[in-house]
Amino acid sequence: MQGRGACRGRPKSRYLRAGYMAKDKAMHAVADTDRLVADGIITPEQAGEIEVRAREAMIGLAVNAVLVFGILAATGGLILWLASPLAVAIGGALALLCGLLVLLRGGTMLRMFGNAATLIGAGMLLGGGAVELLDKHPETAGGPMAVVGAVIAALAALALRRAGEAARFATAAILLMGLALHLGGLAYLMGRNEVSGLPITLYYLYTAALLAWGGWRIDLRLVTALAIVPFAQMLDTSTFYFHAAYVFYSPEPTLSILQMGLLIAGCLWLAGRAPERLARHARVLIMLAFVVANLCALVGSLWGDVVGEQIWGPGRYRFGEMSWEEFSAAREAFRASTLVISHHVFTVLWALALIAMLVWAGLRNQRGMFNAALTFAAIHAYTQLFESFYDEPLAYVIAGLTAIPLAWGTWRLNLWLRSRAAPSPLPPAAP
Repeated sequence: MQGRGACRGRPKSRYLRAGYMAKDKAMHAVADTDRLVADGIITPEQAGEIEVRAREAMIGLAVNAVLVFGILAATGGLILWLASPLAVAIGGALALLCGLLVLLRGGTMLRMFGNAATLIGAGMLLGGGAVELLDKHPETAGGPMAVVGAVIAALAALALRRAGEAARFATAAILLMGLALHLGGLAYLMGRNEVSGLPITLYYLYTAALLAWGGWRIDLRLVTALAIVPFAQMLDTSTFYFHAAYVFYSPEPTLSILQMGLLIAGCLWLAGRAPERLARHARVLIMLAFVVANLCALVGSLWGDVVGEQIWGPGRYRFGEMSWEEFSAAREAFRASTLVISHHVFTVLWALALIAMLVWAGLRNQRGMFNAALTFAAIHAYTQLFESFYDEPLAYVIAGLTAIPLAWGTWRLNLWLRSRAAPSPLPPAAP
């Protein structure tokens, strides 16, 4: 809105004009509206409209979050409370019917209740059916769950193309329910049959692709963001929790960083060429892949990496399969034939990468990437302070003396780029 409002006729700011002409896609930016009004870039009325829309967006997110929590809690509670397949089926069908009637006949004021009743009913039918299958037919439950979930997701995706404003929320939620049932059925089927190795990796890739597709299809970036979890788990990068500790682990930090780098490169390419609706989702995955890559780099800076040891190497020691002496010999033989990266090398390379990302993000006005890089730079410095260089004062001298000319060079580079981006002087106005 700032660009359109300020760029009619002769621009009042050459930098605003240059940014507007160089980029024709929508761009979300953080701006001080009071300063923009004081500088004459926008009018007080435009500033008020920007603030109102920003507040409406935040309230909308809060309302949707509370609504989704209420639907999930009510659905799960009703299934457990009724505890009878027939009662759950009847209750779910009645709630679904009432919700659809409200959506079709009710007005805008009742739409939220219609959506809630529809989704509670659909959730009771699907969730109750899944619980019944798992309880009564545990040997064969995975297949029907996967098939039924895929059919429901496909039908909901088709219906979403024609769904009006009143039914769009419920249709999108049912699509997600179908995806959850489908993926849950596949996971149960694979776990029941003790599948391991490459099929598990392909399942994680398939799950990540479906979540990214589902998030884009319903235009909900939170769902797209969830795709990073199974994508990272392809190389066993994950988390676990025990008492008073939440742990991130990456058994293959180098390969995981390369994996996230490929995702970032692909999403950057897509974001630069796709329509804004799709580009928003690509940018979410860029940010999350960057976060995961930095966490993997943190692991590497602490422990180093023996590339491939957990995938095609001896892996972890398993008691009973071989003696500890045999495992140690196999591990040493593998390490002698593969790439071994020390934690010192990881430390230096990670620092250089963070500096480069800070400069790039600052010059490109990528605030989210800049904040993430700055956060991990602080984590990196804090970690290495106590882990590697707490008793090496010369390391601080070298780092400090290197940072000063680097800051000066970045400042000069920004001035040079700004001078190149400045537009040519406007011709004088006609008398």
